[in-house]
Amino acid sequence: MSTGQLVLLDHGVAVLTAALWVAAGGVAAAGRTRLALWLAAAGVLAVAGRLVLVAVLADRGWWFVQEKVLLGVPLLVVTVAAAGVLAGRPLLRGRAPLPPGAVTALFAAGYAALAGFVVTYVGGYPLTWSVALFALAGVGGAVLVTAQALTPAPTAAGPAVSRRRFLAIAAGAAGAAGVGLAFVRAPSADAGGGVAAAHPAGHGTPVTDLRGATTPAAGGTVRPYTVTARTATVALTSGHEVDAWTYDGTLPGPPLTAVQGDLVEVTLRNEDVDEGVTIHWHGYDVACGEDGAPGTTQDVVGPGAEFGYRFRADQAGTFWYHTHQVSHVGVRRGLYGTLVVAPRDAAPEDVDLAVPVHTYDGVLAIGDDDGVLDQAAEPGASVRLRLLNTDSEPHRFGLAGTAFRLAAVDGRDLNGPGEVSERALRLPAGGRYDVVFTMPDGPVALTVDGEVRLRLGGGDDDPATSGWAELDPLHYGEPADVPFTLDTTFDRHFTMVLDRGAAMVDGRPAFAQTVNGRGHPSIPEQVVAEGDLVRFTVVNRSLETHPWHLHGHGVLVLARDGQAATGSPLWVDTFDVRPGEVWDVAFEAGNPGVWMNHCHNLPHADQGMMLRLRYDGVAAMAGGHGHAAH
Repeated sequence: MSTGQLVLLDHGVAVLTAALWVAAGGVAAAGRTRLALWLAAAGVLAVAGRLVLVAVLADRGWWFVQEKVLLGVPLLVVTVAAAGVLAGRPLLRGRAPLPPGAVTALFAAGYAALAGFVVTYVGGYPLTWSVALFALAGVGGAVLVTAQALTPAPTAAGPAVSRRRFLAIAAGAAGAAGVGLAFVRAPSADAGGGVAAAHPAGHGTPVTDLRGATTPAAGGTVRPYTVTARTATVALTSGHEVDAWTYDGTLPGPPLTAVQGDLVEVTLRNEDVDEGVTIHWHGYDVACGEDGAPGTTQDVVGPGAEFGYRFRADQAGTFWYHTHQVSHVGVRRGLYGTLVVAPRDAAPEDVDLAVPVHTYDGVLAIGDDDGVLDQAAEPGASVRLRLLNTDSEPHRFGLAGTAFRLAAVDGRDLNGPGEVSERALRLPAGGRYDVVFTMPDGPVALTVDGEVRLRLGGGDDDPATSGWAELDPLHYGEPADVPFTLDTTFDRHFTMVLDRGAAMVDGRPAFAQTVNGRGHPSIPEQVVAEGDLVRFTVVNRSLETHPWHLHGHGVLVLARDGQAATGSPLWVDTFDVRPGEVWDVAFEAGNPGVWMNHCHNLPHADQGMMLRLRYDGVAAMAGGHGHAAH
């Protein structure tokens, strides 16, 4: 069973445990002792099941059980033990009605089980003193209210401070302390176990000074482009109209192409997009001042304004560009396009087709074609399909009618990719796969999420690809030398635990998408120094997939769930961390700047799952946080 399935099962058992104990208290209060006994017995079994699940999850990683081991389980065990002491004998004897203290103890076990679930689901990781005190105060308050409701009114005045009043005061104090601790600020920076920053965050080389090259490489040329952002109503091939935000009035924006070594110069103009625009070169390791992160590397390009980008196209491969301003809205509505850089000395394929998949208003399309795209291809022709996922959710591709090779991932060639057939390709949000094959005598069909979206060489078959096993890029291709492995001593090691929880996002309380229990911009920035070897451990505690994306750097995948990658060295810029998974990736810090580091499910980024990685000695724009959404 996967870790994600275990987490989901643990949630279910936690809720069941709470329901059984609360039900036992309720029927006991109603005088139905026999039924209360059976419910309590079932509650004990549920508690045992939870203990087993916690033990199994602990083997998957401390991140998955921290709050359970430190708070949830001890609180549950203590209250269940108290219920056994206070209610066990009366239940076994069938005494009716049960004493108020016994009934209250049954309820208390239910409250404790519920509190443990709430701490996991709402508090998230890591467990803090404020959350623990809130939970204890909540359980204590619920127990006192229950006891008050079940106990007959006293006939004579008790002591000035009764035991119950004392407990109420203690619960209130715990809650007040929790409120106070909730406002304790996080540290502003995380050095990842390395040397602390020598320069304050606002001091050093301005990131706006870190601009791209001004001349092409030898043999290259200048590739000038002008791209205009404007709103438009665009019709897809079916006639479905999209109220779009566009680059140059088309969906997607104009395809940008270059040959390796060329100098790419792009002037971005904003005609009428009121929220403003930028261009982020997704996966392309440009200089930081060209990165298009609003508030961090540049100002937003408002209506009537323009901004110039330039970079030398040193990386050959498949990439894309999109706005990073209000990106969870802008990209969805059409502010994106493809960037393809051809190698200078390689012969081109006979058919070279970019396949950007995007969803407009719930309608899936390749480019602006929401039907089945037809592509001519003669038998024997060499074919390269550049699959791009420009959505915020993963897509599953299938190539029927031919064997193929996965030649490149995220614009980086794989080593010794072998030929495979009837294997599905699951492409993360923001990711790219280059698929190559020789056109057979018969037709070839590309499916997206089980439906045919592209045909090569004609044909009208509807191949069934939904049952195909996924090709795992971590164990595909031939191994080769890599600059670091799991055994390398890294200068910095950052752990990012991805979760849902109550947190502040842009100064507002929210049920946020969190990193280490915090939401943007309260997540401490990661500080590195140029030349550092940096390792990320990315843990997904949540029930959602998070495609993780670091700007300005490709990362080498070291391992998933503790199992080392065994195929071709896998360099990526976006990788899917599915529920319960733990990924280890690494890179050398060789591109100075202030870089966004975020989930590329763009609504998740908008909901808090974003932070910055800053090189010591580089200063971001004053007052900016580089929010991908605002």
